[in-house]
Amino acid sequence: MGIKVLAVDDSRTIRDMLALVLGEAGYTVQTAEDGQDALDRIDDFEPDAIISDINMPRLDGFGFVQAVRRVERYRATPILVLTTESAPELKARARAAGATGWIVKPFDAEKLVRALQAIAG
Repeated sequence: MGIKVLAVDDSRTIRDMLALVLGEAGYTVQTAEDGQDALDRIDDFEPDAIISDINMPRLDGFGFVQAVRRVERYRATPILVLTTESAPELKARARAAGATGWIVKPFDAEKLVRALQAIAG
């Protein structure tokens, strides 16, 4: 089955692009439309890595990352933040919440796959 990636973004276009790019790279992808949707799906999917936007309704990326890190089985799961934001203070906040890395949108497919390979194999 390969490595499973949970991709969380409120933009259907971004979710579809992530599913396509990561699927072509051999990953099994589950998408979620915001942090709450992702938390509702995470235990059924049990991802090996997570990619999450920051600015989302219901539960934003910071809250989602913090919630994931509170669950024992996901404490070491790599989490890449994928967002239009690039401010250093937001990167620091994401790291403090438990994010593993940060990629700014629009993303380059090859760079995204390389970053995912670096953190999740």
